Amino acid sequence: NIPLHACEHFYVITEPIARLPKNLPVLRDLDGCAYYKEEAGKLLIGAFEPVAKPWGMDGIGEDFCFTELPEDLDHFAPVLEGAVQRVPVLATTGIQTFFNGPESFTPDDNYLLGEAPELGNFFVAAGFNSVGIQSAAGAGKLLAEWIADGRPPADIWDVDIRRTFPFQSERSYIEQRVSETLGLLYAPHWPHRQYETSRNVRMSPLHDDLAAAGACFGSVAGWERANWFAPPGSEAIYRYSYRRSNYFEPWRAEHRAVRESVALFDQSSFAKFEVRGADACHFLQRICSNDIDREPGRVVYTQWLNELGGIEADVTVTRLDADAFRVITSPATARRDWTWLQTHVHPDERCEMTDVTDRYAVLSVMGPGSRDLLASLSGENWSNAAFAFATAARVTIAGTEALAQRISYVGELGWELYVPVGSAQALFEAIRDAGRHHGLRLAGYHALDSCRLEKGYRSWGHDINDLDTPAEAGLGFATAINKAVEFIGREAVQKQRAGEVRRRLLCLRLRDPEPLLYHDEPVYRNGRHAGFVTSASYGHTLECAVGLGFVHAEEAIDAAFVQSGDYEIEIAGQRHAAAASLTPWYDPTGERIRS
Repeated sequence: NIPLHACEHFYVITEPIARLPKNLPVLRDLDGCAYYKEEAGKLLIGAFEPVAKPWGMDGIGEDFCFTELPEDLDHFAPVLEGAVQRVPVLATTGIQTFFNGPESFTPDDNYLLGEAPELGNFFVAAGFNSVGIQSAAGAGKLLAEWIADGRPPADIWDVDIRRTFPFQSERSYIEQRVSETLGLLYAPHWPHRQYETSRNVRMSPLHDDLAAAGACFGSVAGWERANWFAPPGSEAIYRYSYRRSNYFEPWRAEHRAVRESVALFDQSSFAKFEVRGADACHFLQRICSNDIDREPGRVVYTQWLNELGGIEADVTVTRLDADAFRVITSPATARRDWTWLQTHVHPDERCEMTDVTDRYAVLSVMGPGSRDLLASLSGENWSNAAFAFATAARVTIAGTEALAQRISYVGELGWELYVPVGSAQALFEAIRDAGRHHGLRLAGYHALDSCRLEKGYRSWGHDINDLDTPAEAGLGFATAINKAVEFIGREAVQKQRAGEVRRRLLCLRLRDPEPLLYHDEPVYRNGRHAGFVTSASYGHTLECAVGLGFVHAEEAIDAAFVQSGDYEIEIAGQRHAAAASLTPWYDPTGERIRS
């Protein structure tokens, strides 16, 4: 599966221009959607227009090779009109060449690199989206090392082909999407910007209910997910900004509901894999760094590691019965994690794997009022003694059977309720109706993200990846180094534990409550650059921007090292005072989730 589609790509070359410098730098006019470069005494003007023209919908002939497409001056005219305003000499300069040729684009403007998940030892380097020459040397070196060593030598998740999904190659999806992505090469990279084309590919059974409640949706791995809820009388659309935008106050209210009362999240987009069979436990013990050989009804947080100790996946594993387990992971990494499962089972291991993602919806009831709300709908015993943290049980809620898992990604008391898709809407309505007496609020993924960052919870692909180890990521507690079955990466983990860790993921926060953080901002310690923010949000409980970020040093990074430093984070060229910690800012002892 290689989701690529060609678009018509235009440029013109002018007639010779007197005294045009040969060393003229390339000019990119992002607002004008155009670029300019000197071409043998002439000027080449190309474009990445906002709405591109897909090409090749009826197939491409086997003999097609460097063939030009028909001119379309009407399509290119707005770019030329803007070019005359930008470079006045063009008003008196003729056009010598009008070129139109096909160029392939991907669904997200990042190229496709790496080993194809469907076919072992088959590597792909494609879809360079007009940056092929500038990326070629690095991509070639990286791919050569990957082939030779069996693993990528750098964090390449943004371009890893395993991030893609088969639906992205379907004609109805890819044709629309590339008409947008070509233009996005020159568009502002707004925080939380959402694609406008090829939407509603995968939807929760609660989608219409959430939309009616004012949900503003975002798309992840094709799933439409509620990011925030617009108050009555306001539009559920983003007003993009690098400052506090129209969703800031609704998001704050949802965040506070999680912390102070109770909130309901639709997390049906979770990827859900079931592993069953006589050897299912042994197989999962080999690939999980934590000990998942617990009694049925236990939920275990764990990582999957590679031979170097790098984190390949960040998942929870629930033991359903003696020979059955359910793996829960992010929708964004679903294909990658599914491939890891399938490629690491031994031929003689008796177990089978099933992707049950589309069979179950997930309603997450989170907050200090979650126990009282669920108890009002069910005769089950939801007390701490009967239903402890990190356990799961089959329950009946408002007449609906569900698997309830007491686990939290927001740092509060709460349960994830796994129900058959056909029962989801009835359960949603029952919880929503009963919730009116408990201060229930519907909440979206912005609130989930800000809560998890206050609590210091990691996100694979943002905060951790296959080059980061549990010791560096602060996840040593989820590594059962002495369990009976040797897991992949154990030797590397042991070696690192015996030495010094000079690179650590820290919890970060700004001291000034006004600035915002997003990701990739530089982090300084004692005036020297020490790392970058990996992911960030606004902590509405802490009333400041919070995030996670890796910091590196020439000495061991421990609590004393972290506490002895003065930290700053650079935003748009200005440094802001910050604080750093190895432990979460919110509820560092975990009392609230275990209450």
